[in-house]
Amino acid sequence: MTRNHDRADAHDPADARGNVSVLVAAVVVVAMLLCTSVARLGGAAAQKSRANSAADASALAAADRLALGQSSAQACTVARRTATDNGARLLTCRAGAGPGETSAAEVTLELGAAHARSRAEVDAPAGAP
Repeated sequence: MTRNHDRADAHDPADARGNVSVLVAAVVVVAMLLCTSVARLGGAAAQKSRANSAADASALAAADRLALGQSSAQACTVARRTATDNGARLLTCRAGAGPGETSAAEVTLELGAAHARSRAEVDAPAGAP
């Protein structure tokens, strides 16, 4: 009885190494795609955090001007400048108070693809009704 080395079911170690190489290449590609996705997600989260910080700073700056007795227009000008200083663009600004309302500043801004909104209220002076 002789063995036939040309049979289709014979296992050649070189073929197995070729299969492993293809599998390793596929795993490397998938790992690279996952790393890229995680990096982009982290960048988006950081940008949203920066937008929130810029909105908070802009609203606080506007509320500070209102507390000092300045007009709504002056408060919004300061809010716009503060947003620009933080690399953002002010989209909306509402400052002041309606009858019977607390004086407040509310801003909406964008920083890249991230949008943020913040509101800051002005406390009544001590001893005020």
